[in-house]
Amino acid sequence: MAAFNEITPAKLMRLIGTPQCPAIVDVCIDDDFAEDPRLIPTSFRHPHADVDGLIARLDGKDTVIACHQGLKLSQGVAAHLRARGLSAQIVTGGKVAWRDAKLPAVPASAILGRLWVTRHRPKIDRIACPWLIRRFVDPQAEFLFVPPSAVQGVAERFHATPFDIEDGEWSHHGDLCTFDMMIDRFGLSHPALDTLATVVRAADTDQHALAPQAAGLLAVSVGLSRMFRDDIAQLEAGMLLYDAFYRWARDGQDEGHDWPAGRAQ
Repeated sequence: MAAFNEITPAKLMRLIGTPQCPAIVDVCIDDDFAEDPRLIPTSFRHPHADVDGLIARLDGKDTVIACHQGLKLSQGVAAHLRARGLSAQIVTGGKVAWRDAKLPAVPASAILGRLWVTRHRPKIDRIACPWLIRRFVDPQAEFLFVPPSAVQGVAERFHATPFDIEDGEWSHHGDLCTFDMMIDRFGLSHPALDTLATVVRAADTDQHALAPQAAGLLAVSVGLSRMFRDDIAQLEAGMLLYDAFYRWARDGQDEGHDWPAGRAQ
């Protein structure tokens, strides 16, 4: 059983992907990180000795600290944070336990920057992908929506990563949509996300036979695009939509609904 100041990998994974996810900080030394240069989803690296810098960076958020084995580095940093009035836990067993549990881990080399750019007037992939990045890769990621002809130029001038554009690196490949490709490149394959990816692909490529939920996702996506003239406001509304779809994929697939209420299924 985890101690009062610890959280198991399984319990932390239940928080990742939801708005309730704490800040996750990787304090591994460089040698340990080099052995497995991957990050727990949404986590960022920070030197264990720079507690003041970390406190400023956290801005009061609840925090989980991860080191190689969940011993002296994470315990020490978490104790420092608690002594300064912050809520801080450690990952039981550290990143070794996370790896041994075969939970998703994001290759550090796949994280190219905080700024992304795509075509304006988003529908499905261009909302689903920002949701995936913010919920599983970088909660502080920023997204620019511009006319299709301007995407590459904006990417070059503002050092942004273009996505969901024709012939792009972060885009459709074969039968897979951009959301599929991001799950693969970010090492995020997991039963709930894989289920959600099928629904997104079915809706985004007009293959509704792949998933009956695709028609509903398309309908709501089109409705949102009609409700909002501002793409950023639409993205914020879409975050809630994909939060709901993710929780359905993770916990709710076996639940149905019928009338009259209480009738045996």
